[in-house]
Order: sequence, then structure tokens, then C-alpha cells
Amino acid sequence: MTGTSLPRAGTLDGRSSMLAGVLIGVAIMAAVDEIVFHQLLAWHHFYDRSTPSIALLSDGLLHAAELIILVGGFFWFADLRRRRALSARLAWGGFLLGAGGFQVFDGVVDHKVLRVHQIRYGVHLLPYDVVWIAGGAVLLLAGAAVVWWTRSRRPGDGPR
Repeated sequence: MTGTSLPRAGTLDGRSSMLAGVLIGVAIMAAVDEIVFHQLLAWHHFYDRSTPSIALLSDGLLHAAELIILVGGFFWFADLRRRRALSARLAWGGFLLGAGGFQVFDGVVDHKVLRVHQIRYGVHLLPYDVVWIAGGAVLLLAGAAVVWWTRSRRPGDGPR
């Protein structure tokens, strides 16, 4: 790789740690959404504006994407750990940012802007939307706080 250098073994790579955590967080939240709301509760599919076959296909594509992202995130995480470059706190911060980011994106963009599906049908949506989007915002804020706190610590303050 010309022009790019990897950190020395044993040197923490905060940016990569956080991004690996983001990928894992997005994938885990997508899995929770799919398993709980699409399969167990059967409240909606990823794309509800077509036939039942298309709705089921959209769930399968979401599941495939979520698994690819999850595997990629864990391979990146494992590589950082193997090289002793993993910042566990930044990985956790990234995880929370990814999970919250997925949830807020899903609630705002998928539900309200694109209207590919709603949380539920045949009910007053406001309480569901508020809980879903606010829950995502709490995860985002927690992730931002962990990242900020970890990055604001001085290098001699202990392990990151």
C-alpha cells in the first residue's frame, strides 16, 4: 500500500477501533430490528409497499447485508485485537454510535421520508416513532460521550 501506513503493532488505532465498532453496532441493531419486528412480532417487512413476495425478499436482502456487515466488522475487530491495536473503549463507543445511527436512520429516513415501512400498521404511530427514534438518539449520545471521554483523556491516564 503506497502512501498509507498501518500503526506499529501494539499502537492503538482509535479510528479503526471505532469504525469496526460502528459496523458491528449497525449490524446488531439491524438484526434486532429484523428478528424482533419483522419475524417475531410480524409488524412489518423492510419494504411493505409491494407484494408479500417482495416484502419477504426485502427482508432476506436486509438479513444478507446485516450478516456481511457483521462478519466484516468482527474480522476488522479481530485483526485490531491480534495486532494489539484495539482501543476497546473506542470500539464500544463506535458500537453505540452504529446501533443508534441505524435506529435513527431507520426511524426518520425509512419510516418517515421514504415510507418503505412503518413500525406497525393500524395503530397511532406517534408513540412508536418517539420511542424508536428517541431510543436511537440515546444510543447515539451515549456513543458520542464514550468517544469524547476516551479521546479527551491524556495518554498517561491508563489503558484505552
